Amino acid sequence: MSLHPPARHESARPTGVALVGCGNIALPYARDLARYPEIALTAVWDRHPGRADALAREVGTRAASTLDELLADDATSIVVNLTGHASHHEATRQILAAGRHVHSEKPLALTPTEARDLVDFARARGVRLSCAPANFLGEAAMTAAWTLAQGDLGKIRLIYAEANWGRIEDWHPSPAGFYQVGPLYDVGVYPITLAAVLLGPVRRVTAWGTVLHPQRVTRDGTPFTVLGDDLTVAVLEFADGVRMRLTCNFYVPSGHTAQRGMEFHGDAGSLYLADWQQFDAKVEFAPYAGERTPVPFVTDPFPGIEWGRSVRLLARAISERRPHATTGELAAHVVDVLDAIRRSGEEERPVEVDSHFAPLALAMP
Repeated sequence: MSLHPPARHESARPTGVALVGCGNIALPYARDLARYPEIALTAVWDRHPGRADALAREVGTRAASTLDELLADDATSIVVNLTGHASHHEATRQILAAGRHVHSEKPLALTPTEARDLVDFARARGVRLSCAPANFLGEAAMTAAWTLAQGDLGKIRLIYAEANWGRIEDWHPSPAGFYQVGPLYDVGVYPITLAAVLLGPVRRVTAWGTVLHPQRVTRDGTPFTVLGDDLTVAVLEFADGVRMRLTCNFYVPSGHTAQRGMEFHGDAGSLYLADWQQFDAKVEFAPYAGERTPVPFVTDPFPGIEWGRSVRLLARAISERRPHATTGELAAHVVDVLDAIRRSGEEERPVEVDSHFAPLALAMP
């Protein structure tokens, strides 16, 4: 991965962007997109019309009555797929078939076959495929990347990554979809993506999973049973020999544990990233046998998470006719890793990963 300043962006007219899926995450996306002068939020759609109407009123756009109607609008260049995990492949393929560029929430799909199908289909249609997570576009992650690139850690051999995400039913009105895919696919994807961007493809995984807390209750008092793993522990081996231990669960709240973020450990020192999602997360470095001290950000950080940044940079890349960073190939490799972790846990053996993605050249935000 290389870092470079952004090119000057000039556009004769705003890029039209529409949102498909109007659940909890849609409003943060819409608010970001609405404040970018080079983006025009053209429409939103959801299979529940009331949700689309509410979001449209909130951000000052229109609610399309059907997905076909939204896709027929030539003013829309990019469609952001914010549907549920299980709908990502079907919705993204329909959008690509309409000749629109896509940025999808994570994961790209739930199986490697579906993920690779989307990459190939986008290429055949001549449109862009982009996918979250875009945490590596944040200032904290870029600061960590810059520090690692300077070689201050020496040879990196070990990474610890934590995704303690608490109990989804405590805050989300519809937790079932999250438990169907589990914490690995919902939040483990964040540190896996960041590590892959920094270190290159994963080559082998060894994993274990279980159900910690099967009997749950939704916010409205409805009992439900967790059938898939709500705890996964995995060791990922990268091509250059680095090992990463990943822990992710839907049980321990992040605020209740000191096990947070990511740690990169090398022969000459260690780097600590306090949060793999927040753009302004604390970054610290400690030389071997020395104390941790703050690392200055490479540029002033966005406070929190800028959900729309990935879409904004995708639009910029399209306008400037250059590659975008949040590639479908990267996302498909991550789906391969997720599937290998799942298979390793089920089959109780190490599983090889053989997919690749092109190294990324990231523009500083």
